Amino acid sequence: MIDRRQKNLEFFSYNLFSKDRKGVSGVITMVLLILLVVAVVGIVWVVVTNLIGEEIEQTESCFGIFDKVKLGTGYTCYNSSSGDFQFSINVGDIEIDEVLVSISSEGTTSGFNLVDNELIANLRNYPSDTAIIIFPGKNSGRTYVFNMSGAGFSGSPDSIEIAPIVGRKQCGVTDSLSEFDDCQLLS
Repeated sequence: MIDRRQKNLEFFSYNLFSKDRKGVSGVITMVLLILLVVAVVGIVWVVVTNLIGEEIEQTESCFGIFDKVKLGTGYTCYNSSSGDFQFSINVGDIEIDEVLVSISSEGTTSGFNLVDNELIANLRNYPSDTAIIIFPGKNSGRTYVFNMSGAGFSGSPDSIEIAPIVGRKQCGVTDSLSEFDDCQLLS
């Protein structure tokens, strides 16, 4: 009967940290390693999800815009006698906040943000000739006249590029032109 009591006492007084129990420390080590790996994977997941979420948000604002903001080729020309460059922007079925316009000539580039109700140096509306810019809305277009000589250009433009801005996010270049007719020949 003593053997049974002694076994019961040994069972209830089990010591996890006993030196006789070598297999237990391996199990505890494995559990701790698994918990550490799960914690690291969780942290990496949160960081990557936040980074990807920001990129997706920016991509979504510019998604499907490429063919909806274009330069009007029929109204884009250079007037060699006055030094004015006339260009037209057509907006399709999309709401945009502004358009970044870049005009280059002989190694010189002038860029500006085309915004509604703003006064932009050397730029005016066509044909009204008003200086306060009227921005094209959804499904519409506007024509503008840029005074090349007033902006410091000495010759005709080499190229024009436009990039829409949607929700404070600048999208890529949606259209560009590099050959221009003389406006006097179009009249």
